[in-house]
Order: sequence, then structure tokens, then C-alpha cells
Amino acid sequence: MSLSDHRPLPAPPAVLVFAASDPSSGAGVQADLLTLASMGCHPLTVLTALTVQDTTGVDDMLVFDADWIVDQARCILEDVPVAVFKLGVLGSVEAIAAIAEIVSDYPEIPLILDPVLSSGRGDELANEDMIAALRELIIPQTTLITPNTLELLRLVHDEDAADEDDADAPVDMDDSAGRLLELGCEYVLVTGTHRATPKVINTLYHRDGKVREDAWDRLPGSYHGSGCTLASAIAAGIAQGLELPDAVREAQEYTWQALRAGYRLGMGQFIPDRMFWARDDIPGGSAS
Repeated sequence: MSLSDHRPLPAPPAVLVFAASDPSSGAGVQADLLTLASMGCHPLTVLTALTVQDTTGVDDMLVFDADWIVDQARCILEDVPVAVFKLGVLGSVEAIAAIAEIVSDYPEIPLILDPVLSSGRGDELANEDMIAALRELIIPQTTLITPNTLELLRLVHDEDAADEDDADAPVDMDDSAGRLLELGCEYVLVTGTHRATPKVINTLYHRDGKVREDAWDRLPGSYHGSGCTLASAIAAGIAQGLELPDAVREAQEYTWQALRAGYRLGMGQFIPDRMFWARDDIPGGSAS
């Protein structure tokens, strides 16, 4: 075939991510890039912050000025059709307000919010003012929000109601998810990674009630970027044309497989292998 015979293939669906950079590529925008590319999407990125972090935790964060965030987003949105928005660490109240204004101009584009409020080690990434801004400005525009139980408690209470010591405290997930839905989002996926249960139970809620509940074998170890991976995988599924409940199920399968194939890159948490399907040395396993 000569070069003159070449015909470009259709472009894959594009997902625009607002998130902070993680030099370890375990979480943050790098995790989003790996996940979206692995699932057949073209990732677009708007950086909200730079972090000093490794596989053990976050040591510092340089938050970008809101104008820089706006310029990045407006520039790419004027050029490329976007199928889905995915939001991670947003950095500041000003950034949250700016991003809320941007996405409000595209109400037809689904918005997936991964409410990253702290690192796996517990380093705070969102203060109470930022949480209040998320509740007021972002969550009402959100198609799906994906909190773990600790994030769920902080999002539905005015005070800092959840910390690591509360991980095993009784949580009325139905009531708490309902309170998030009352803020205006369409779906809530509560993940059970922080609960002391034999299996990880993830529950999807809609304004009309509970949609599905999925149980997954709890894997040993602690993983850096599992929440980023799940939210981006859901965004990818929606971008590829799946209905949201189906995208949630497929994304859970993908994330579980990525965690099962995870590896210890440094001295901290395991890194999910988002390209597990390209390896031929992954042992068998099961999920339910």
C-alpha cells in the first residue's frame, strides 16, 4: 500500500480530564491517561495542579491559577469534540468555580466526578471550603460521582465527619447517597474499598433508587490510584456508547483486573496495571 492509498481511521472518542499530575503515574492525570488509552479513548488533559508525591503519599502541591485552567480547557474545547468530562483533584475553590462555569456551557456532555479529598496516606487534598464549593457548584451538574465511604461522609456533612478511625463505623449508605442525589447529581457509585468486609461491595444509586450492587473479591495490599482508574474507566465506557449502569459494571471489571495485576513499583502502595491485557504472565483469578 502506498502512502497515497492511506485513509485515516475514525478518531476514538475523546475524554477531557481535569486533574493534578502525579509523578509516580500511579494516580492523577497519568492514571487517567493510561486507563483511557487502554480502553480505546483519546485522553485530553487540563492540569489543575502539580504534586510532589510518590507511591507512599503526597508531600506538596502547586495549584494552578484558575485562569490557566480556564485557558487550557477553552483552547481544547474549541478544537476537539469531547464525549465525556472526568474530574479529579481540582486544587482550589477558585479552580472549582472556574471549572463549574466551563462545564455548565456543555450540559449535554456527561460529567464523572471522582471526589479525591485525600491521598491514600491521608494527606488532605480538599479543605472544607472546597468541599462546600463541590456541593454547590459541581455536584449539581454531575452525571455520576464515585465516592468511597469516607469521601461520602465528608461530602454529605458540613464538618469533617470521616477519617481513618471512622472507616468501620456504621454508615447508612442509602441515606448518605440519597443526600448527594438531592444536591442534583444523577447517579452515585459508593465504593466499599474502605470497609472491613470480606468482599468489596460497590453500590450504584439513581434518583429512582438503588440500581445495582456488585461484589468483588478483596485483593491483598493497598493500591495507588484505584479510584482514578475506576472513574476514568467509567468515563471510557460512556464515551464508547455504553449506558451508565453497563459502563459502571464494565469499569469495575477492568479496575479489578488492573488491581489484580498490580505491581510494587516503589516503597509504598501497589500500582494498578492498566495494560494488564497486554501481558501474558497474569495468573488466573475470579470476580463475582
